Amino acid sequence: MTTLQNYGWNELFQTHWDEQQHLFKSNDCKIGRVTLEHKHMYRVITEQGEWLAVCSGSLLHHAIDRRDYPAVGDWVAIERMPGEERGIIHAILPRSSVFSRKTAGVTMTEQLIAVNVDIVFLVTSMNDDFNIPRLERYLVAAYDSGAVPVIVLTKADLCDSPEDFIDQARNIAFGTEVLAVSSKTGRGIDQISSLLHDGKTAALLGSSGVGKSSLVNAICGDSTMTVQTIREDDAKGRHTTTHRELIPLPDGGVLIDTPGMREFQLWNDSESVEGGFSDIEALSESCKFNDCSHKSEPGCAIQQALEDGELAEDRFASYVKLQREIAYLDRKTNAQSQIAERKRWKAITKSQRK
Repeated sequence: MTTLQNYGWNELFQTHWDEQQHLFKSNDCKIGRVTLEHKHMYRVITEQGEWLAVCSGSLLHHAIDRRDYPAVGDWVAIERMPGEERGIIHAILPRSSVFSRKTAGVTMTEQLIAVNVDIVFLVTSMNDDFNIPRLERYLVAAYDSGAVPVIVLTKADLCDSPEDFIDQARNIAFGTEVLAVSSKTGRGIDQISSLLHDGKTAALLGSSGVGKSSLVNAICGDSTMTVQTIREDDAKGRHTTTHRELIPLPDGGVLIDTPGMREFQLWNDSESVEGGFSDIEALSESCKFNDCSHKSEPGCAIQQALEDGELAEDRFASYVKLQREIAYLDRKTNAQSQIAERKRWKAITKSQRK
């Protein structure tokens, strides 16, 4: 029998439901969780079964940006259509966490990767595809999401010196757990499984071919996901997962597997970058001037650390690059927010007139 607790339901969401349930009594709504997102439809699991669902007209009418629509991992108020295995989503319960990125390409919009996640497994393989700047980006986004990040280094069975990769990851992930695993030999799988208790929700994030699908199979103990090999010429992976999907685990808890991402642009604020580069932020507090730009000012602690070799030049370059990227995003999104707010009030005024 399906229970909500098997899919991550907890006291926080129960409180949200109790506070809002009176709004949906007339529609005889049930609680459900989005397990799969199609183009304009959703798979929603409830205690009465899994239904194919669409958004209500009211929800669509009041939606302005991407966060106003359901995403995989969302808890929703859903009404079942009489005599059918289909439903209508009337509302989205408040989210406990949101992991997102800027949509790939030139479009200035947000893409939701996973919501209501307790743990974010940042998955990367220990081969030529290992990329510190990309991992730094994932960490910044994870800190901003509200979930706990854990770095997972895969393909330990194919690596001659896994400790080198572990050390590199730990050098940029202060206080973040780093696990080396092998889906083939089982190394580290128990450590991951031990984190997924009491109905925890975890998301797997990483590039194509890093072993996310193999990791899901190792955790679940079966062939839940199709697996493909990497290309031998450049160690790049092939796309296996093509959509976000919520997968229940045998011992409780759920995993959200996501498609591999070659491009990952942040959708955050500057505070998120500061959290991901706490070592640089700590150094900046020792600068002689509070408004130090860390370029040529006297008494700059960061420039001194670079000269002494205490701070790696490529890490500082990543920090500066991300700060510039966030500043650009802020300028663009602030303008878009003003436009969206005007549209929202226009819609409210129209509704009131009717």
